[in-house]
Amino acid sequence: MIRLEHANLSVKNSEELTRFILAAFPDFRIRGEGSDAQGRAWRHVGNDDFYVALQSVPQANRHQPYGNDGGLNHLGWEVDDLEALETRMRKAGFEPNMTDDSHPARTRCYFYDPDGNDWEFVSYASTDPAERNDYSR
Repeated sequence: MIRLEHANLSVKNSEELTRFILAAFPDFRIRGEGSDAQGRAWRHVGNDDFYVALQSVPQANRHQPYGNDGGLNHLGWEVDDLEALETRMRKAGFEPNMTDDSHPARTRCYFYDPDGNDWEFVSYASTDPAERNDYSR
């Protein structure tokens, strides 16, 4: 078995990122928090199986996804109900920066979090891997 257990993000404001994550994932909670040896706050937001680790770095430079400086472009998440997620995110004050429903087997919606990280949410209309992984369109 191989699975992603957590992602770790350095963020300017862990409170705002926590609000973003909890809006996207209603089954997530703050699993734990504390500070490291340098006194920087950390927080784990997730469920029993997966979490996003937030490391507070208030002076962090804002990363530009898809830029020329390297780094994370986006985190991709599969969701059962993309429409419900989009409704929750808008209600929490987050607007999508892109939507794509041009593929018959999947619909995608992207949101920037308060630190400028791009989050992709995808919902599949098919369980067939050939349809889900079709990149010809």
